[in-house]
Formats: sequence, C-alpha cells, structure tokens
Amino acid sequence: MAATAAAAAAGVVGSASHHSRILQFSSSSRRRQLCISCTAVSPSPIPASLAAGDRGVYNFAAGPATLPESVILKAQSELYNYRGSGMSIMEMSHRGKEFDAVIKKAESDLRRLLSISDDFAVLFLQGGATTQFAAVPLNLCKPDDPADYITTGSWSDKAYKEAQKFCKPNVVWSGKSEKYTKIPSFDEIRQNPDAKYLHICGNETIHGVEYKDYPEPKNKNSILVADMSSNFCSKPVDVSKFGLIYAGAQKNVGPSGVTIVIVRRDLIGDPQPITPVMLDYKIHADNASLYNTPPCFAVYICALVFEDLLDQGGLQAVEEKNAKKAGILYEAIERSGGFYVCPVDKSVKSLMNVPFTLQNSDLEKKFIAEAAKEGMIQLKGHRSVGGVRASIYNAMPLAGVEKLVAFMKDFQARHP
Repeated sequence: MAATAAAAAAGVVGSASHHSRILQFSSSSRRRQLCISCTAVSPSPIPASLAAGDRGVYNFAAGPATLPESVILKAQSELYNYRGSGMSIMEMSHRGKEFDAVIKKAESDLRRLLSISDDFAVLFLQGGATTQFAAVPLNLCKPDDPADYITTGSWSDKAYKEAQKFCKPNVVWSGKSEKYTKIPSFDEIRQNPDAKYLHICGNETIHGVEYKDYPEPKNKNSILVADMSSNFCSKPVDVSKFGLIYAGAQKNVGPSGVTIVIVRRDLIGDPQPITPVMLDYKIHADNASLYNTPPCFAVYICALVFEDLLDQGGLQAVEEKNAKKAGILYEAIERSGGFYVCPVDKSVKSLMNVPFTLQNSDLEKKFIAEAAKEGMIQLKGHRSVGGVRASIYNAMPLAGVEKLVAFMKDFQARHP
C-alpha cells in the first residue's frame, strides 16, 4: 500500500513538471505575462546500506529522542491508510471509533506497564511538563497553601519558580551550591508538616541526577508529586506511593506533543477558581482526555511504544537493558584516568542522561564534531552547562552505546 501511494505521488509530480501556467495581468497601459514553471524535485536515493532499516546514525538527543525502530516502521506502514479505514491517523476524527480504540488501548497498556489501579486517572494532555508546573499547584492547592520542593536540577527549580505564582512553595533542599550533582539523604530534608505536597523531579535531564528511591511526605495528609519526564517507563515504579506523576512523552514513550498525567482521583475536582479549563484535571478525566482535540498522531505513537515495551517483557526487562547500557558508558568514563569526567555522585547517576566533560575542555567541540561524522549525533551538552551529554533512553540500542564507548577510547588514544 505504501509503495502504491509513493508511485502515485511520483506520477502526480512527474506530470506537473512538464507544464507551466501563463498568468496574464492587464491594465490600462500594458499587458504583462508572468511564466511560472513547475519542476519536479526527486528525493535523494536511500543508500543500499541503509535500505534494511539502518538509518546510519545513533541519536543521543535529550528529547525529542530516538524511538524504537519497530514503532517507526509500523507507523510508516499504517500512515497512508490506517488499518483499512481509508484515512491516515492524522486525518480521522478524534471522536471516531478508530481513534477511540487507539487512545483506550494506549491507556490500557500503560496501566498494565505501571500496574496503575482504578484509583488513578490517566490523562493524555498537551503543553509539555512545563505546563504542569502550573497545573499541579492550581489543582492541588489554594493560594495560601504551602508546598515543598526538592530542587535537584534545572527542571525542579523551574517547577518551584512557577509554583510561586499559585501557592506558597518552599525549597526544602537544593543542590544548586554543589552544581546539582547529588540527591540528599531523605533524613536531611526538613519538610513543612503542613505542606500539601512534596514535589521532586525523578530524573534531571540536564544534570544527569536520578532518584533510585523516593522520599515520603512527612505530613500524613500530603502526597508525593513527581516530574518523571525523562525516565518515564524506563523502570518499574510503585505508582501507589504517589499522588500525581506527570511526564512529557518525548524522551521514552513517544514524540513531542503529549504530556501524560497520572493523578489520584480523590485529589481532583477542587481547583483554584482562576484555573484555566485546559489545566483542570477533572475536566480531562471526565472527558477521557477528549475534552478538546488531542494530539492524535502523538497519542497513536505512544500506544505503539507501550505495546513494544510490553512485548519486551515489561519494565523490569527494560530496566535491566538500560542498566547494562549505562554501566558500559559509566565504566568507560571511570577507566579513562580522568580524560573523561562525570561530576554526578555515583549513587544517583542517571540511567537515561549521562553528562560528562573532557579534562581538556578545548577538545570537547572536536569530540562532538568527530562523533557526528562517525554517526553519533546530538552529543552536545545542554546550553546551560556545556560539555557532552549522551541520552540513552529505552530505544537507544546497546550497539549505539558500544559504538560511542569505542569512539571515546579511540579519541583518547589520539589525544594523549
């Protein structure tokens, strides 16, 4: 079907390329002719070496990030005519039976992956995790309510700053003075006993700091809230320990455009009066994430990814693969004799985002450029911290990490 569509498209372009239109413009003084020619533009041929699915690069981007090859190929095969419907998934109504089946299966498979009970609503929203920085306090707090924030990196710090507009947040621990390289012992955290919630970022994408366990709110009526954007579905998580989890999809479970919110049902329904309708969790829960038109194609890709994760054996199996990949990369850094340096405390090094610097910082641009020439792209560190960052999410194959490690060893040997 895809081949037929491509041939048809090529025929249209080909016929158009041999015609030109003459547009005549007349005025009282003169007649002018404007000739517009249409020229066919042929796509560059795919090299034979890449025809079998190898796209020639390993994408270490922090997000949007690499997706499973099987997911992209399945989406490609269904793009023109989704399962015999005569429509692309991008064309069909979000209220039609086809898309209704897609979003329901996406929710069902995500519930299976994370063992999410019916006590929680699962929402497919828009606006990125950054929008949730406002939605969380708007739904969980009144303007004078206190809330506790642990800031272990740039994203949790931004969440705290946004919350200042809607409640009375308090930073109970900050890693800023140590350049966001550690997570405190939970005993060090002096929580407010009246806080409505304790907010954390499960994995700091920029600084490469990841929680291996989770703190408990000291207030018995409080809840734990987590931004899990960059390690969502990378490992098993006991959802029952949280009141709310939110995550942008574009790291591990889909393309940009979808934000997933998992929220305990008894927490929704009493937002601040100023809460925009699009940030009201109860509205979205009551309408099964279909209050307005959702990002249909992005939700569809998430559904394919969830299916793929289940086929791999679930999140326990996925975590084991991720630990192996990260272990190889961290070992290479540690055995480089200081040529490469990862500043993060060993106990909280991320399995998803590995930031490192070169002992000679003047070599970093060369390292990134040469790696790109070898087919390893998007290794430049975040603009706020510099250096190098390898994001090795679920879909990064072991072969990609092994190739990066081999390049690192070779680069070091050439720059003693």
